[in-house]
Amino acid sequence: MECYQVPVTYQSAASGGSLYYFAAELPPGNLPELAPFTVGDNRTYQGFWNPPLVPRKGYNIYFQAMSSVEKETKTHPQHPSCLFFQYNTQLGPPYHILVDTNFINFSIKAKLDLVQSMMDCLYAKCIPCITDCVMAEIEKLGQKYRVALRIAKDPRFERLPCTHKGTYADDCLVQRVTQHKCYIVATVDRDLKRRIRKIPGVPIMYISNHRYNIERMPDDYGAPRF
Repeated sequence: MECYQVPVTYQSAASGGSLYYFAAELPPGNLPELAPFTVGDNRTYQGFWNPPLVPRKGYNIYFQAMSSVEKETKTHPQHPSCLFFQYNTQLGPPYHILVDTNFINFSIKAKLDLVQSMMDCLYAKCIPCITDCVMAEIEKLGQKYRVALRIAKDPRFERLPCTHKGTYADDCLVQRVTQHKCYIVATVDRDLKRRIRKIPGVPIMYISNHRYNIERMPDDYGAPRF
Protein backbone atom coordinates (compact mmCIF):
# COMPACT_ATOMS: atom_id res chain seq x y z
CA MET A 1 0.00 0.00 0.00
CA GLU A 2 1.25 3.46 -0.87
CA CYS A 3 2.57 5.68 1.91
CA TYR A 4 1.86 9.39 1.99
CA GLN A 5 5.38 10.63 2.60
CA VAL A 6 4.60 14.36 2.63
CA PRO A 7 2.08 15.47 5.27
CA VAL A 8 -0.62 17.67 3.71
CA THR A 9 -2.94 19.85 5.78
CA TYR A 10 -6.63 20.03 4.97
CA GLN A 11 -6.26 23.64 3.85
CA SER A 12 -3.42 22.78 1.45
CA ALA A 13 -5.30 19.77 0.11
CA ALA A 14 -8.45 21.83 -0.52
CA SER A 15 -6.58 24.59 -2.34
CA GLY A 16 -4.40 22.20 -4.33
CA GLY A 17 -7.09 19.70 -5.30
CA SER A 18 -5.44 16.84 -3.41
CA LEU A 19 -7.50 13.70 -2.79
CA TYR A 20 -6.05 13.19 0.69
CA TYR A 21 -5.09 15.22 3.74
CA PHE A 22 -3.59 14.60 7.17
CA ALA A 23 -6.10 15.08 9.99
CA ALA A 24 -3.62 14.75 12.85
CA GLU A 25 -0.06 14.00 13.87
CA LEU A 26 0.35 12.28 17.22
CA PRO A 27 3.84 12.07 18.75
CA PRO A 28 4.61 8.83 20.64
CA GLY A 29 4.72 10.74 23.92
CA ASN A 30 1.04 11.59 23.48
CA LEU A 31 0.12 7.90 23.23
CA PRO A 32 1.11 6.29 26.54
CA GLU A 33 -1.84 3.94 26.32
CA LEU A 34 -4.70 2.94 24.04
CA ALA A 35 -7.12 5.84 23.59
CA PRO A 36 -9.96 6.58 21.17
CA PHE A 37 -9.41 9.08 18.37
CA THR A 38 -12.33 10.72 16.58
CA VAL A 39 -11.85 11.62 12.95
CA GLY A 40 -13.65 14.90 12.28
CA ASP A 41 -13.62 16.27 15.86
CA ASN A 42 -12.78 19.80 14.62
CA ARG A 43 -9.59 19.98 16.69
CA THR A 44 -6.00 20.68 15.66
CA TYR A 45 -3.16 18.23 16.29
CA GLN A 46 0.44 19.32 15.74
CA GLY A 47 -0.70 21.92 13.24
CA PHE A 48 -3.09 19.61 11.39
CA TRP A 49 -6.77 20.55 11.51
CA ASN A 50 -9.12 17.58 11.86
CA PRO A 51 -12.20 19.01 10.07
CA PRO A 52 -15.75 17.72 10.59
CA LEU A 53 -16.78 14.96 8.21
CA VAL A 54 -19.41 15.62 5.56
CA PRO A 55 -22.66 13.70 6.26
CA ARG A 56 -23.57 10.90 3.84
CA LYS A 57 -20.08 10.94 2.32
CA GLY A 58 -17.78 7.91 2.35
CA TYR A 59 -14.19 8.22 3.55
CA ASN A 60 -11.09 6.04 3.27
CA ILE A 61 -9.32 6.54 6.59
CA TYR A 62 -5.70 5.51 7.05
CA PHE A 63 -3.12 5.87 9.74
CA GLN A 64 0.65 5.67 9.37
CA ALA A 65 3.44 5.05 11.82
CA MET A 66 6.92 6.51 11.40
CA SER A 67 10.04 5.03 12.95
CA SER A 68 13.65 6.13 13.04
CA VAL A 69 16.52 3.65 13.34
CA GLU A 70 20.14 4.71 12.94
CA LYS A 71 19.11 8.05 11.40
CA GLU A 72 16.92 6.33 8.83
CA THR A 73 13.23 7.23 8.92
CA LYS A 74 10.65 4.82 7.58
CA THR A 75 6.91 5.19 7.12
CA HIS A 76 4.74 2.17 7.85
CA PRO A 77 1.20 2.36 6.46
CA GLN A 78 -1.71 0.63 8.12
CA HIS A 79 -5.31 0.40 7.00
CA PRO A 80 -7.52 -1.05 9.73
CA SER A 81 -10.98 -1.99 8.52
CA CYS A 82 -12.53 -1.32 11.92
CA LEU A 83 -11.33 2.31 11.86
CA PHE A 84 -12.49 2.86 8.31
CA PHE A 85 -15.84 1.32 8.98
CA GLN A 86 -16.72 3.65 11.84
CA TYR A 87 -16.86 6.46 9.30
CA ASN A 88 -18.52 4.69 6.38
CA THR A 89 -21.38 7.19 6.30
CA GLN A 90 -22.73 5.75 3.04
CA LEU A 91 -24.34 3.02 5.10
CA GLY A 92 -27.69 3.66 6.74
CA PRO A 93 -31.38 2.84 6.69
CA PRO A 94 -33.02 1.78 4.53
CA TYR A 95 -30.33 -0.88 4.34
CA HIS A 96 -29.51 -2.34 0.94
CA ILE A 97 -28.53 -5.97 1.41
CA LEU A 98 -26.86 -8.00 -1.32
CA VAL A 99 -27.92 -11.63 -1.11
CA ASP A 100 -26.22 -14.64 -2.63
CA THR A 101 -27.75 -17.96 -3.68
CA ASN A 102 -26.83 -19.89 -0.54
CA PHE A 103 -28.28 -17.23 1.74
CA ILE A 104 -31.65 -17.55 0.03
CA ASN A 105 -31.48 -21.35 0.09
CA PHE A 106 -30.49 -21.57 3.76
CA SER A 107 -33.23 -19.07 4.64
CA ILE A 108 -35.75 -21.40 3.01
CA LYS A 109 -34.41 -24.36 5.02
CA ALA A 110 -34.62 -22.30 8.23
CA LYS A 111 -38.16 -21.17 7.28
CA LEU A 112 -37.18 -17.50 7.45
CA ASP A 113 -38.92 -14.79 5.46
CA LEU A 114 -36.00 -12.80 4.05
CA VAL A 115 -37.40 -9.29 4.26
CA GLN A 116 -39.05 -9.65 7.67
CA SER A 117 -36.03 -11.43 9.16
CA MET A 118 -33.71 -8.70 7.87
CA MET A 119 -35.83 -6.04 9.52
CA ASP A 120 -35.99 -8.07 12.74
CA CYS A 121 -32.19 -8.17 12.71
CA LEU A 122 -31.50 -4.51 11.96
CA TYR A 123 -34.60 -2.82 13.41
CA ALA A 124 -35.01 -0.81 10.22
CA LYS A 125 -36.37 -1.00 6.70
CA CYS A 126 -34.30 -3.35 4.54
CA ILE A 127 -34.16 -3.75 0.77
CA PRO A 128 -32.78 -7.11 -0.39
CA CYS A 129 -30.82 -6.70 -3.60
CA ILE A 130 -29.99 -9.35 -6.15
CA THR A 131 -27.54 -8.95 -9.00
CA ASP A 132 -27.97 -10.32 -12.50
CA CYS A 133 -25.13 -12.74 -11.77
CA VAL A 134 -26.79 -14.22 -8.70
CA MET A 135 -30.09 -14.50 -10.54
CA ALA A 136 -28.36 -16.28 -13.43
CA GLU A 137 -26.69 -18.65 -10.98
CA ILE A 138 -30.03 -19.57 -9.42
CA GLU A 139 -31.62 -20.08 -12.81
CA LYS A 140 -28.80 -22.43 -13.87
CA LEU A 141 -29.35 -24.63 -10.79
CA GLY A 142 -32.67 -25.80 -12.17
CA GLN A 143 -35.70 -27.31 -10.44
CA LYS A 144 -33.92 -27.96 -7.17
CA TYR A 145 -33.74 -24.20 -6.61
CA ARG A 146 -37.18 -23.29 -7.99
CA VAL A 147 -38.34 -21.94 -4.61
CA ALA A 148 -35.18 -19.84 -4.32
CA LEU A 149 -35.83 -18.50 -7.80
CA ARG A 150 -39.39 -17.56 -6.91
CA ILE A 151 -38.15 -15.69 -3.83
CA ALA A 152 -35.42 -13.95 -5.84
CA LYS A 153 -38.13 -12.62 -8.17
CA ASP A 154 -40.12 -11.17 -5.26
CA PRO A 155 -41.08 -7.58 -6.16
CA ARG A 156 -39.65 -6.43 -2.82
CA PHE A 157 -36.20 -7.35 -4.13
CA GLU A 158 -34.23 -4.73 -6.00
CA ARG A 159 -32.64 -6.09 -9.17
CA LEU A 160 -29.12 -4.82 -9.83
CA PRO A 161 -27.91 -5.04 -13.45
CA CYS A 162 -24.40 -6.29 -14.16
CA THR A 163 -22.32 -4.85 -16.99
CA HIS A 164 -19.13 -6.85 -16.45
CA LYS A 165 -18.15 -10.00 -18.32
CA GLY A 166 -18.74 -13.41 -16.81
CA THR A 167 -21.38 -14.56 -14.35
CA TYR A 168 -19.43 -15.84 -11.34
CA ALA A 169 -21.64 -14.55 -8.55
CA ASP A 170 -19.04 -14.29 -5.76
CA ASP A 171 -16.70 -12.18 -7.87
CA CYS A 172 -19.64 -10.00 -8.84
CA LEU A 173 -20.56 -9.32 -5.21
CA VAL A 174 -16.98 -8.66 -4.15
CA GLN A 175 -16.48 -6.25 -7.03
CA ARG A 176 -19.68 -4.37 -6.26
CA VAL A 177 -19.02 -3.82 -2.55
CA THR A 178 -15.42 -2.87 -3.27
CA GLN A 179 -16.66 -0.06 -5.50
CA HIS A 180 -19.77 0.88 -3.52
CA LYS A 181 -19.67 0.85 0.29
CA CYS A 182 -23.43 1.26 0.71
CA TYR A 183 -24.26 -2.45 0.91
CA ILE A 184 -24.45 -5.20 3.50
CA VAL A 185 -23.61 -8.66 2.12
CA ALA A 186 -25.87 -11.53 3.16
CA THR A 187 -24.13 -14.89 2.80
CA VAL A 188 -23.41 -18.14 4.60
CA ASP A 189 -20.58 -19.05 2.26
CA ARG A 190 -17.35 -19.32 4.24
CA ASP A 191 -15.06 -18.37 1.37
CA LEU A 192 -17.15 -15.35 0.38
CA LYS A 193 -17.25 -14.13 3.99
CA ARG A 194 -13.47 -14.42 4.15
CA ARG A 195 -13.16 -12.28 1.01
CA ILE A 196 -15.66 -9.69 2.25
CA ARG A 197 -13.86 -9.34 5.58
CA LYS A 198 -10.82 -8.09 3.70
CA ILE A 199 -12.83 -5.14 2.38
CA PRO A 200 -13.04 -2.29 4.89
CA GLY A 201 -16.48 -1.04 5.79
CA VAL A 202 -18.71 -3.87 4.57
CA PRO A 203 -20.93 -5.64 7.15
CA ILE A 204 -21.91 -9.28 6.72
CA MET A 205 -25.33 -10.76 7.46
CA TYR A 206 -25.43 -14.49 8.18
CA ILE A 207 -27.74 -17.14 9.62
CA SER A 208 -27.23 -18.56 13.10
CA ASN A 209 -29.65 -20.23 15.51
CA HIS A 210 -32.50 -19.89 13.01
CA ARG A 211 -32.25 -16.11 12.74
CA TYR A 212 -30.22 -13.49 10.95
CA ASN A 213 -27.21 -11.98 12.66
CA ILE A 214 -24.83 -9.22 11.62
CA GLU A 215 -21.11 -8.69 12.00
CA ARG A 216 -18.97 -5.57 11.50
CA MET A 217 -21.91 -3.25 12.10
CA PRO A 218 -21.14 0.07 13.87
CA ASP A 219 -22.60 0.56 17.34
CA ASP A 220 -24.26 3.79 16.25
CA TYR A 221 -26.80 1.84 14.20
CA GLY A 222 -27.98 -0.19 17.14
CA ALA A 223 -27.80 -3.56 15.38
CA PRO A 224 -28.09 -6.44 17.85
CA ARG A 225 -25.11 -8.68 18.62
CA PHE A 226 -25.58 -12.37 19.37
